[in-house]
Amino acid sequence: MRVMVFVKATEDSERGIDPTPEMTEMFEAMGKFNEELVNAGVIVDGDGLKPSSAGKRIAFDGPNRSVIDGPFAPARELVAGYWIWDVKDMDEAVAWAKRCPNPMPGPSELEIRPFYEIADFGDILTPEFIEREQKLRDQLSGE
Repeated sequence: MRVMVFVKATEDSERGIDPTPEMTEMFEAMGKFNEELVNAGVIVDGDGLKPSSAGKRIAFDGPNRSVIDGPFAPARELVAGYWIWDVKDMDEAVAWAKRCPNPMPGPSELEIRPFYEIADFGDILTPEFIEREQKLRDQLSGE
């Protein structure tokens, strides 16, 4: 089961990186946690994101597109980083998340969301579609 773990943004993360000794300790702790995830074969990908002030949103309305410059608010609704984990079930994902050091200087949250799997769509996907999707996944993974 693949899940995406969102590191929810905070007012601190939206201000950007503040290179303090406390930040160094936090990065060290997170680095050790990431090593555990790698050694356990859990992590597929992950990284931190710059504040929303560096981002853009694309709004869709029928055929029209408009670009919205960051920053976006409220901070608690934004994402500051992510992991993609491959775990056996949601319980394992929660167990790993509970071991995570606090990713922010103050109160923070992680959100875990499972990816859709082909089986979730029942019979609505054609064999041709499934084959095409598998080829794309193989291409992405270098197979």
